Amino acid sequence: MGQLQGKVALVTGGGSGIGRASALAFAREGAKVVVADLNSDGGNETVRLIGEKSGEAIFFKVDVTASDQVEALIYKAIQTYEHLDCAMNNAGILGKSFNITEWDEEDWDRVIATNLKSVWLCMKYEVFHMGRRGKGAIVNTTSTAGLVASLRNAAYCASKHGLIGLTKATAAAYAKVGIRINALCPGVTDTPLLKGNTVDREKSWKYVEMFVPAGRLGTPEEQAQAALWLLSDASSFVIGHTLTVDGGLVVI
Repeated sequence: MGQLQGKVALVTGGGSGIGRASALAFAREGAKVVVADLNSDGGNETVRLIGEKSGEAIFFKVDVTASDQVEALIYKAIQTYEHLDCAMNNAGILGKSFNITEWDEEDWDRVIATNLKSVWLCMKYEVFHMGRRGKGAIVNTTSTAGLVASLRNAAYCASKHGLIGLTKATAAAYAKVGIRINALCPGVTDTPLLKGNTVDREKSWKYVEMFVPAGRLGTPEEQAQAALWLLSDASSFVIGHTLTVDGGLVVI
């Protein structure tokens, strides 16, 4: 029997990268998956890939920074599958690489809204429905930039540090009602998000050689396995934890 057999799992940012790999992993382990993304092509492709393996999934297009759309997403999940057991709040953006004096308010707000506010919105509705059943598990995707400095990307760094704090605070508040909330902290991972950033693409291998003891990029599938563990009953006594999957990046 799969680790998520009979459960319903939501994945935001499920149209690519870590989100897609996680959605596929959850489906392989028996979950019915709600794939949410702003990119319809990517989200529908994830659903197709799940269906190829005889899994069950639906796609819902959503802007996770908009409260009405997030509320509609959670309602759609419950309407379709009757309940929600697991959620991976994974949608995020890198934003631009600027010195602090170069950021304008619009760019700053977009990063904070996508990476931090959106997770608060998602959890607001997730914990409401999970709390009514007295059980559930949530994992929020943060970053090693939530643990250490990220040069020339203060907004991303601030959003990911804030997300770890949000995860801990919410985990403490909802543990006694049966909801486990944790954070997944990926290191440099080979995803479209990384490849789409020119600066990071050009420098990623040099950075890996210098700073990652494992000597390579992580894979989306490795991050997905960590998320799967955090959502499964195998981690039943793990609450408010930040699981770092980074090839040793933050230990040196």
